[in-house]
Amino acid sequence: MLDIKHHGAVQGVTGSCHELFIDSDQSVLVDCGLFQGAETSGSGADSNSLEIDFDLSAVQALVITHVHIDHVGRLPYLLAAGFTGPIYCSKPSAALLPLVIEDALKVGVTRNASIIKACLDRLASQLVPLDYKVWTNIPLNNNAKAQVQLCRAGHILGSAYVIFRVEGDDVCRPKGTTYRTEGTADRQLQGTIQQNYWDVLFSGDLGAPYSPLLCAPQSPYRADQLVLESTYGDRNHENRATRRQRLQQSLEHALSDSGTVLIPAFSIGRTQELLYELEHIIHQNKQKAVSKTRSGFLLNWEDIDIIIDSPLASRFTDVYRSLASYWDDEAKRRVSSGRHPLSFDQVTTIDDHATHLQTVSYLQRQTRPAIIIAASGMCAGGRIVNYLKALLGDERNDVLFVGYQATGTPGRDILKYHNKSNGYVMFDGERYAINAKVQQISGYSAHAGQRDLLNFINRMRVKPQKIHLVHGDDGAKRTLKGLIEIAHPASEVVVP
Repeated sequence: MLDIKHHGAVQGVTGSCHELFIDSDQSVLVDCGLFQGAETSGSGADSNSLEIDFDLSAVQALVITHVHIDHVGRLPYLLAAGFTGPIYCSKPSAALLPLVIEDALKVGVTRNASIIKACLDRLASQLVPLDYKVWTNIPLNNNAKAQVQLCRAGHILGSAYVIFRVEGDDVCRPKGTTYRTEGTADRQLQGTIQQNYWDVLFSGDLGAPYSPLLCAPQSPYRADQLVLESTYGDRNHENRATRRQRLQQSLEHALSDSGTVLIPAFSIGRTQELLYELEHIIHQNKQKAVSKTRSGFLLNWEDIDIIIDSPLASRFTDVYRSLASYWDDEAKRRVSSGRHPLSFDQVTTIDDHATHLQTVSYLQRQTRPAIIIAASGMCAGGRIVNYLKALLGDERNDVLFVGYQATGTPGRDILKYHNKSNGYVMFDGERYAINAKVQQISGYSAHAGQRDLLNFINRMRVKPQKIHLVHGDDGAKRTLKGLIEIAHPASEVVVP
């Protein structure tokens, strides 16, 4: 089997980075992400130490599964360390990636325009956008042969799982393996059969079925070796109709006392999905009373202010709209009927910092309810922090989490301590009391649930001989490992 080294997303869910060795001297990197919260690489890298902490001498190419910061955030450091090979990603990811990297540089490295431009120019020179479901040769030395194919992962727009097909005379398959040649039926082979290729699949982040805007991931025909995420390996999500209903009920309850609902959300993916679902809720319930002002006036859903306070989210949303050809059929039908799922009347976008501060101040003395969507999704920085500092202590307000909160992040602390006596969270060295109501809707995670992860394997006609579980807490990985071993006893399941 081909050798794989894991440089991140092993002791948690962030910092995804994996290295597939084609031979002893050549490898391909899959993702190069940022660590968040208390998570580390185990060899020195963490949220404060971003330099590349592993040997790059063998790395010939990088493949990006999607553009979330925990999968691409260390890319500038990879370039700075001397990586000059091709960077493969899907075409939608190629449109989104420069925005992510520009923001990461401004937040974590420098605001020097010339340095940022130099990095983005370098990135553009190495970027190789790919279509889905097309095999592409990876340039290698010593007659080594490998191809890469991207398939829709349904996590965010442009996300992909990655299949590497590695050719070589020493690649073999064990006895009892179901084998298929082109144009022939499946047949069971006895003994050790010599094959000239080996398929290795990296899942990246798989999405849940029926996610807003996105086509659901479909399992490949085969994978000989699988590196699988396990974020929700210990639990299932609600179905989409149920979670949309819960979202509506949670918001109606939260808005009933004229408070503010704070929704921490990543600028890319989650923000656009929430807008899509909110547009549908408003479309279905236009005349339904949802709240009232302090002076007693009833407000309908179509009267509620929805504020997107993130310049980056606004830019991502513009790109999402330009990539409508990659949306799923449901979203395309809504557009063709005259609806605007990502840009409807109730939405106000805040771009500049001065208006952001004015909005925070206004909401402290507001007279009507509002919904705020702001980054970061784990409350570890960004504009959501100012809202939380100002509004978390007011019991009229609500915090609604719709995504995973990693260990060591303020989001995880808010979830953990909100129902404790004198519960508080730390921001910038200061305590902030948690008096606001706190809710979580896990069904809006962009990650596949336990059942979805198992089905991803179950639906492969040729099952993996070895499965690596990454990108999950210890309990999630242990639970998923046990279930896979029961369902597929012939597969070796390892937790790196």
